[in-house]
Amino acid sequence: MSFENPQSKILVLIPVFNEDGKILKVVKKIPRDSVDQIVVINDGSTDSTPFDAIGEGVKVLNHDIRRGIGAAIRTGIEYAIANNYDIIVILAGNDKDDPTQINRLVEPIVKDNFDYVQGSRYIKGGISGKMPLHRLIFTKGYSFLIRLCTNCIITDGTNGFRAYRRVIFDDKRINIWQDWLSQSLEYYLSIKVLKLGYKIKEVPVTKIYPTGVSYKAYTKVKPFYGWIERLKPIIYLTLGIKK
Repeated sequence: MSFENPQSKILVLIPVFNEDGKILKVVKKIPRDSVDQIVVINDGSTDSTPFDAIGEGVKVLNHDIRRGIGAAIRTGIEYAIANNYDIIVILAGNDKDDPTQINRLVEPIVKDNFDYVQGSRYIKGGISGKMPLHRLIFTKGYSFLIRLCTNCIITDGTNGFRAYRRVIFDDKRINIWQDWLSQSLEYYLSIKVLKLGYKIKEVPVTKIYPTGVSYKAYTKVKPFYGWIERLKPIIYLTLGIKK
């Protein structure tokens, strides 16, 4: 469902690596009447992913080699800044998010002046699907750690379905260009906006875990190693090792 939004320019960013057969589904479900542009950031894919996206009439920004999801998101943010977009929505390219729910994240920014909106599968109205046990434990545990280090209640801190007011990136206290953020930029951002007192909100969203499909088929996150990368922002920012 679209809503009247005459003033804000909305950009949807989709970072991808080898999502052949999935990115097409994602792009087709995005409500075109609610967004101004869709940008796919191809992070060095070796399959048909970027060609599938171009075929759907979206803009594709290419990395020649794989740099990491954080670097891909940063490329998209740089594009948003350069082209004066007002709102940035980020969602997964592996068809685990529901693009028809984009307006749930955008409306609080447009109508109620929120700065950051986090999608959550765990609040009322959200759907978590059939998650692997280790994934459930980590997502719940990570959100608890965020609460400890920021004093803010976030129920689904690992959920990559998010929306930002673009002016956040004008804040000199937020430095997305640090080299160590090539994998963990989105986690760094969520902690920074919470610590800096930006106006935030969680909204219910769906996270899709296909039945009868192996875990490796729908995620690029490696257990333990991938989790460590996502814990770095909490550790570094809490201890003052990084800014």
